[in-house]
Amino acid sequence: MAETTFHSLVENLEHYLEYQRDEGTERMEVDRAVLAELAGRPDVAPAAAVEAPVAVAVPIPEHLQSIEEIAAHVSTCRNCPLCGGRTNTVPGEGNADAPDIMFVGEGPGADEDAQGRPFVGEAGQLLTKMIDAMGYRREEVFITNIVKCRPPNNRPPLPEEMEACLPYLRQQIGLIKPKTIVGMGATAVKGLLGKTAGITRLRGTWQEYDGIRLMPTFHPSYLLRDPSKKKEVWQDLQQVLKELGKEPPPKKKTDGNK
Repeated sequence: MAETTFHSLVENLEHYLEYQRDEGTERMEVDRAVLAELAGRPDVAPAAAVEAPVAVAVPIPEHLQSIEEIAAHVSTCRNCPLCGGRTNTVPGEGNADAPDIMFVGEGPGADEDAQGRPFVGEAGQLLTKMIDAMGYRREEVFITNIVKCRPPNNRPPLPEEMEACLPYLRQQIGLIKPKTIVGMGATAVKGLLGKTAGITRLRGTWQEYDGIRLMPTFHPSYLLRDPSKKKEVWQDLQQVLKELGKEPPPKKKTDGNK
C-alpha cells in the first residue's frame, strides 16, 4: 500500500511540474531532505551526470538570403550546448512564401530529432489535426520552433539556448512574412515577445510581433496531458481564422452519420 501511495505521489508531482513548465516556470526550490530520501530509494534512479559539450560560438550572419540558407547554417551551428546531443537539426518546414499562418513551438522532441522535421511525434499528429480542422494542410503553413536542436529529456530550452537560436527564427519570420503567428506554449511566447506571464493568462489574447498579429495558445503536448483544454485552443484558432477573413470548413461526415 505504501509503495502504491509513493508512486501515486511521484505521478502527481510529475503532472504538477509539467503544468509549471507550461506556465513558464523556470526554477523551483526543492527540499534537500526530500531529494536525499528519493536518492536513497533503489526504485528511483538518480539522473545521470552528463558533461555539457563545449559550444564554439560563431556569429550568425544578419542577412541570410533564403530559408534554405538558414537551414544550412543551422545544420552546422554550435552556438550552444544543445548541438552536442542532437541527431539532426530541425529548422522547420512548410510554405515559406507569405503563408496565412506560422506555427511556433518550443523545440524538437525525440521523433523530431530523429527525422529532422518539426512536430512529427504524437503532439505533431495532434497539430496536424488542428491545422486540418482550420481548413489547411501542413504544407500550406510554416511550422518551426524557438530552438532548432532537441533539449535533453525534452526539457524547456534555457534562456541562453533560446538567445543563441532566436536569430534564426527572427530571420525566418522576416523572410517568410506570415500573415499571422500562432505561439504554442509559454516558451514560444516568451521567446517571441519576451513576456514571462503564464500561457494560461496570455492565451486567446492577440499580441504583436514586428507588426504581425500573434495568437498565444496551449502547446499540443499540453493538450495530450489535459484534453479538456482543446476547446480553448479551438477558440483561439477560430480567432486566427477570423483575423484572416476565413471560417473553418464544415466537419466531415462519417459513414455512420450519413
